[in-house]
Amino acid sequence: MGIIDDEREYHIGLKAGEVADYVLLPGDPARAEKIAGYFDEASEVNWVREYRTFTGSYKGIGVSVMSTGIGCPSMAIGVEELVKIGVNNLIRVGTAGSLQPEVKLGSITISTAAVRVDGTTKEYVPIEYPAVADMEVTMALQEAADALGYDNNRGIVHCKDAFYTEGETDLPLADQQAMLWKTLMKANVLSTSMESAALFVLGSLKKIRCGEVLANIGLTYSDEPIVAKEGVDEAIKTALEAIVILDKKG
Repeated sequence: MGIIDDEREYHIGLKAGEVADYVLLPGDPARAEKIAGYFDEASEVNWVREYRTFTGSYKGIGVSVMSTGIGCPSMAIGVEELVKIGVNNLIRVGTAGSLQPEVKLGSITISTAAVRVDGTTKEYVPIEYPAVADMEVTMALQEAADALGYDNNRGIVHCKDAFYTEGETDLPLADQQAMLWKTLMKANVLSTSMESAALFVLGSLKKIRCGEVLANIGLTYSDEPIVAKEGVDEAIKTALEAIVILDKKG
């Protein structure tokens, strides 16, 4: 589609009124279409770069989905521009690799906070500033996952910039990376992905509600970062039911 004009935000190609106050944020544009398929009704609003957007409703509640691509830079741009057009509630629906044996393939992780091993958020705040999910959104995700009977874990996740440093032995910083992975596992960090730090830091800075639910498609703790795309549908349904819970509470 690629509609761009002076009224629209430059990168996401959207303007006020085209998206709902609840927006789901997958990385993959194809997953945005998949999520929209769960709406009661949906129409594609725009597709510019990695930002593909659908708006519709779910159980009578206005909801949108916008893909953000891979990594914190594009997530940060997406969040910044969504806030400019009036959005106040964001839930990332992503995929991740498990860092703990008890976090099973196909289970979902509900993120409470993120270890900031990214570059983007350091441009906003010092590293001592925590990347923390909104408590109301987190508890709504937990309530939804439990009600749906999905295998889920809630806790701290890891956010990185580089995907192909996992388990590599020939890179200049291989020893440092290996020590980092061991440290994260010992520190009970549940899963690893690439967008949560930007979402949570900007959520705090912009005073909006942000949360995250992840499908564990890999077993990073055993050097298998991608195994099978299991748990994605469960993550989507959890996010949508969490919106219902949040909307009832106001």
